[in-house]
Amino acid sequence: MYMFSEVKKCLVLAIPLVAAQLAQSATAFVDTVMMGWLGSQTIASGGLGAVIFSFCLLIVAGIVSAVSPLAAQAYGAGNKEKVGTIVRLGLGISLVLGIPITLLLYNGGTLLLLLGQDANTVALTEIYLRAIALGFIPGLGFAVLKSFLSALLQPQLVMVTVVLGTLFNITANYVLMFGKLGFPELGLAGIGWASTLSIWSMFIALTVYIYNQPHFVVYGIFRPSPHEAFSLEHRRIISEIFQVGLPIGGLIAVEAGLFTVVTFLIGQLGTNALAAHQIALQTISMSFQIALGVSLAITVRVGQLVGQNDLLATRMAGYVGIAIAALSMGAIGITFWLVPKSIISLYIDISDPNNADVVVLAVKLLGVAAIFQIVDGVQVTAAGALRGLKDTRIPMLIGIFAYWCVGLFTGYTFGISSGSGAIGLWWGLAIGLAIAAIIMTWRFRNKTTNTISRKI
Repeated sequence: MYMFSEVKKCLVLAIPLVAAQLAQSATAFVDTVMMGWLGSQTIASGGLGAVIFSFCLLIVAGIVSAVSPLAAQAYGAGNKEKVGTIVRLGLGISLVLGIPITLLLYNGGTLLLLLGQDANTVALTEIYLRAIALGFIPGLGFAVLKSFLSALLQPQLVMVTVVLGTLFNITANYVLMFGKLGFPELGLAGIGWASTLSIWSMFIALTVYIYNQPHFVVYGIFRPSPHEAFSLEHRRIISEIFQVGLPIGGLIAVEAGLFTVVTFLIGQLGTNALAAHQIALQTISMSFQIALGVSLAITVRVGQLVGQNDLLATRMAGYVGIAIAALSMGAIGITFWLVPKSIISLYIDISDPNNADVVVLAVKLLGVAAIFQIVDGVQVTAAGALRGLKDTRIPMLIGIFAYWCVGLFTGYTFGISSGSGAIGLWWGLAIGLAIAAIIMTWRFRNKTTNTISRKI
C-alpha cells in the first residue's frame, strides 16, 4: 500500500516537471522542424548550433541545479531561511558563470573551424549561435528558479510558464524567419532570436511571480542582507553548491559530450549523415525529457525524505522513480520501431527524392534509439536519486567510464574504424548508456542499504 502512495506522490510532482521539460525541449524541437523548412543545409548547420548551445546550457545549468537537492533537504528540515539563501546564491553563481560562456558562444564559429567542420556549415551555424547566445544567462536563472519551485512542491507554475514560452517561440520563429508583421526576413538568425526572446520571457515571468507572491516573502530570495557576501555561512553554502553542482555538471558534460563528439564525427561523414543524425538526436532528446522530468522529481523526493530522516521511504522513492522512467521510455521505444517515417516526416519532406538518403539513415538510427530508450531512462533517474542523496562525485566518474571509456570507444570502433558510419557510432551510445544504467542503479541500492543498516 505504501508503494502505491509513493507512486502517487512521485507522479504528482513528476507530471508537471515532465510537461515542463517536454515543453522546454519543444523549443529546440520546433527550431529543428522549422530549420527543415529552409533546407537540408540549414537543418544541418542550425542543428549543429543548437547542439552546441544545449550542451553548454546543460552543463552550467547542471552546476546550479545543485540548488534542487540542497533546497529540498533544507525545506524537508523546515529551514526556510536556508532555502532562500541557497536560491539567492544560486542566481548569483548563474550570472558569474553565464557571462564567459555567452561570449564563447557568440564567437563559436572560430572554434568550429578548428574542429574541422565544413566552412559553409560553420558560416550558417555562427549566424544561429550569435542570435541565441544572449539567451544563455536567463536560461541559467530560469533553471535556478525552477529548482526552487520544485523543491517547494510547486512545479505547476513552471509547467505553465514553459508551455506559454514555447507557444511564444513558435510564433516568433514564424514571424522572424519569414519577415511577417513588418519585421525583416532573418531566416536561420530569426530562429535563434526567437529562442532568446522566449527564454527571457520565461525567466522574467517566474521572477515576477515569485517576487509578488506573499507566501514566498519568507524565503527572502530577492532581499539579500548587505553583509551576507562576507558571511561564513554563505561562503559555506556557495562551497556546497559547487561541491554538489560541479559533479552534476561534470556528469551532464560527459553524457552530453558523448553525443556532441558523435555529432562532430558524423559531421565529417557528410551533410546527409549529419542531417539524419540531427533528426534522430532531436527526437530522442524530446523523449529523454520524460525520463529527465521524473529524475528531477526523484531528486526532490529523495532530498526531502533525507531531510526528514526517513531512510526507508528514501529508498522506495528512488526505486519508484526508476521504474516509472523505465516503463515510460519502453513505450516510447516501441513507437520508434512502429512509425519511424511518421516521426521523420515532422522534420523533412520524406517524399522528396533529394531527402531519400537522409530518410533511410534516420530510420536506422531511430531503430537503434528504440533499443536504448529503457536504459537511458534508468540511468538518468538513478543519477537523480543519487543526486537527492547529494552523491554526485562518484556518479560523475561512473559517467566518464561508461560514456567515454566504453561508449565512445565502442562507437568509434564500430562506426569509424570498421566503416559502419553513423549506425556504429549510435550503437556505441547504446552500450555506454546501458553500462551507466547498471552501475548507477547498483550504487543507489548499495548506498541506501548501507545507510539503513547503519541506522538500524
